[in-house]
Amino acid sequence: MPCKIWNKILHCYFLDSLVALQKISHQNSNINSRIKINFIFIFSSPMDKDLLYQIALTLVPNLGCVPVKSLVSFFGNAEAVFKAKKRDLSAIDQIGTIKAESIKSFDNFIAAEDEIKFIEKYKIHPLFITSDDYPKRLLNCYDPPALLYYRGNADLNESKIISVIGTRANTDYGKQITEQLITDLSVMKVLVVSGLAYGIDAIAHKSALQNDLDTIGILAHGLHTIYPHHHKSLAKEMILHGGLLTEFRNGTKPDKFNFPSRNRIVAGMSDATIVIETAIKGGSMITAELANNYNRDVFALPGKITDSKSAGCNYLIQNNKAILFTDSKDLMENLGWHEKKFSRKKQRELFIELSDDEKIIIKMLQQKDAVHIDEINLGCNLSSSAIAAAILNLELQNVITSLPGKMYKLL
Repeated sequence: MPCKIWNKILHCYFLDSLVALQKISHQNSNINSRIKINFIFIFSSPMDKDLLYQIALTLVPNLGCVPVKSLVSFFGNAEAVFKAKKRDLSAIDQIGTIKAESIKSFDNFIAAEDEIKFIEKYKIHPLFITSDDYPKRLLNCYDPPALLYYRGNADLNESKIISVIGTRANTDYGKQITEQLITDLSVMKVLVVSGLAYGIDAIAHKSALQNDLDTIGILAHGLHTIYPHHHKSLAKEMILHGGLLTEFRNGTKPDKFNFPSRNRIVAGMSDATIVIETAIKGGSMITAELANNYNRDVFALPGKITDSKSAGCNYLIQNNKAILFTDSKDLMENLGWHEKKFSRKKQRELFIELSDDEKIIIKMLQQKDAVHIDEINLGCNLSSSAIAAAILNLELQNVITSLPGKMYKLL
C-alpha cells in the first residue's frame, strides 16, 4: 500500500475510526475489505467488536435470517463469517456465490457503529442468535431473527409463556374474556406476549400489568419510537415490568411489510397463542398460521357465526387449526400447567437398564415437574431421532409419561 495512504490512516488515530476509514476507502480502492475490518477494531473493545460484526451481518444485502443462521452454525460466530474466504462461504447451504459476494464486499460498518451508540445510549440489550439470553423457543423455529434488540427486565425464557392476540376493533365480550384469561393466569408466573397494537393486544398488556405479570411487546419497528404513539405511556410501564422486543434497528419505521416478520416472533417465542377475536383476514390469522407451522398450540375463542370479528376464530376451530378456548382451566390443562406434583420414584432406575440417551433425558426431567419437548431438544445435545426413540422407550417402560402441550414428566 502506498506510504501516503498509511500516513492518512495514522492521522486518523484521534478521529472516529470508521468514518475516517470510510472516506479513505472511497478515495483509494486499493484498501481491501480485510484491511478495513482489521483497522476498524483497533479502537474497539472485545464486546463492541463482537457486536459490530453481529449487527453488520444483519445489514449485508440479500442476506436473510435463515442464511445467517446457517452461516453462524457453520463458522461459529459473525466475525468468522466476515473473515471466511469467498469459496468457503459459497459452499454453505443457502448461500451461493451472490450472497458470498455480498458478504465479502460489505463495508458499511459505520451503520453498525451508529447502532451500537444508540444501544449504549438507551441501555438496550442486543441478543444475537448465539447469546445465552436469546429466546430459546425461537431457536426451534425455521427462521429465527439473527439479532434482537430488547429493552426490559423480564426473562425471555420463562417456563410459561403465552401470546394473546386479536382484532384492533374488539367487542366488550372480547375485552372481558381477555381480562378474565389474564387474571386466571396470574396464579402462575406466566409471561404475556403480544404486539402492542390497539384492541386485544393492548388489553392483554394492561391486564398483565394490573395482575403483576410481566408482559412483552413485540414491535414492527425500531426502538427509537413507539407505534401506535398513543401507547407510549403503556410501553414505558412495560419496560419496567416486562419489556419491548424487536428485530428492527433504530430508525426503522412501522411499515406494513414489517408486521408479518413481527408476528412470527409473537408466535415463535411462546408455548401457545390464544386468538381472542379476529376477522377472516388479518395479522392474527397470520400469527395463528405461523404458530401452527412452528408446532405451537393455538387456541381460539368461538363466537357468533354472524359476527365478522369472530369469523377468523370460528374458521381456525372448524379447520382444526386451533383448539376451542372455553376457559383458562382447560387451557392450563392442555398445556400441562395444572398437573399435581408427584414424588419422584427414583428407585425405578435401579431395576431398569437405561441407555446413555435415556439417562440424559431422565436427568433433565428430574429437575422440573414437567419439561417441554423443545426444552428437551435444546438441552440434550442429541439428534431429534435419538430423542424420539429414547422418549418412546421410556414411555413403554412406564418411566415417563406425556402430558398435554407436548410436555413430559417422570412417573
